[in-house]
Amino acid sequence: RNYFGMMMVETGEADAFVTGLYTKYSNTIKVAKEVIGIQPGYKHFGTMHILNSKKGTYFIADTLINRHPDTDTLIDIAKLSAKAVRFFNQEPVMAMLSYSNFGSDTEGSPAKVHEAVSQLHQEYPDLAIDGEMQVKFALNNALRDEKYPFTRLKGKEVNTLVFPNLSSANATYQLIQSMSETEVIGPIQMGLNKPIHFTDIESSVRDIVNITAIACIDAIVDKKKKAQ
Repeated sequence: RNYFGMMMVETGEADAFVTGLYTKYSNTIKVAKEVIGIQPGYKHFGTMHILNSKKGTYFIADTLINRHPDTDTLIDIAKLSAKAVRFFNQEPVMAMLSYSNFGSDTEGSPAKVHEAVSQLHQEYPDLAIDGEMQVKFALNNALRDEKYPFTRLKGKEVNTLVFPNLSSANATYQLIQSMSETEVIGPIQMGLNKPIHFTDIESSVRDIVNITAIACIDAIVDKKKKAQ
């Protein structure tokens, strides 16, 4: 079913495809890569959730696709996240998260994030992104600016959080969703060549409507780009 649905998008018989509700993500991901392919300039794709909270709107990634991202994968996730935030008409201010801050731990997961940030700084000198950092410093710019005044995020309010792995990102959005009145929209696909979007296995009707609306907007934008 996924294969034929995606083939319809690939051949132009359909404008978009929403899937995942009754299928295993691993199978869906494999088919998406093989049939639709990943956008030029990237080796990976991912997903984002949007959190509409009382404090503001936040974008978090990668919440569904990449279980244990290495440095190159984290770079792609960050670049795709910046692109997605701009798609929603906001300017990305990005924190790449870990349990340590700015190289205080030089091994394991923090080292991968730290290296990803270093490469992104070199390649995109105007992008507001920094890390690795703990969530409390990402979301409290006064605390961050006082303790780490050298950060590229100085004076800025972070709106985009890139997590070091799938477990932390996925658990975070579900925890926030279950413990507050925050509206959660997603997962929103980032990085495939066509408008293919996924739904969570326990998605509500509202969730599916939101994802379908995003898929439609994605398809319209995709058509306009091709017409130019």
